[in-house]
This record gives sequence, structure tokens and C-alpha cells, in this order.
Amino acid sequence: MGKGTTGLLHHVEMWVPDLERAIASWGWLLGELGYTLHQEWKAGRSWRLGATYLVVEQSRALTSDQHDRCRPGLNHIAFHVETRDMVDSLVEQATGRGWKLLFPDLHPHAGGERSYAAYLENEDGFEVELVAADHV
Repeated sequence: MGKGTTGLLHHVEMWVPDLERAIASWGWLLGELGYTLHQEWKAGRSWRLGATYLVVEQSRALTSDQHDRCRPGLNHIAFHVETRDMVDSLVEQATGRGWKLLFPDLHPHAGGERSYAAYLENEDGFEVELVAADHV
């Protein structure tokens, strides 16, 4: 493996309580962000963008049926989004796709006045942050 790949994120795997619900919310969002369906099997799916892929899997080994982002472990995943307009468009579409806007009273500056981002949470409690790259 060359030096140019050392340290880059290879993949993220999330165990979900309901595969179909995860496919609906994550599949839509990842598709909008440029990911394409990479793998499909009975208990899971993965989507790839470049060398990185994201997996959702409904595992029989789950110890809970709800992700809690406030417990130790994964809090959220943040994605670059090209423009503020794209962030706004994704937020507008997200509510019909299994996502809700977090911190609506602070949106789009919930991360501070110098940031332009949306914080979304899906029905299973997973959070994503969509960060506008064109915001200074």
C-alpha cells in the first residue's frame, strides 16, 4: 500500500436494527452525496465513493435496537458538501427520506457562526453532519 493511502478512511460499518429503513435513509443520502451501491447481501448493503465505503448491516449480534449517539461510541459522521445551496437542498429533501433536522433553531450555524452545516438524525438515532465546503 502506497504512502498516499496511509491514514485515509477505508470504511465505516454500522449495525442497524432495521435494514430496509437504513437502506431508505442512508441509501438516499449517500446517493445524493455521490456514493454508488457497492455490495448487496441479505443482511446488508454498502455504498462506495472513491476508495471509501460505508456499510449498513442488520446483525443478529445486536444488543440493542436503538443507536444512542450520546453514549460512548460513534456520535456522528460528517460529510463535505460542495455548496451551501446543496446543504439547504438536502435538508429540504431529508425529512421525507427518514431524516429530521437537529438543532433547527440554530440551523445552519449550530456548529458556530463560522460554520454552515446541517445536522440530521435518522429514525434509528444515527446523526450526520453536512458541512458546506464553500463557506468561509
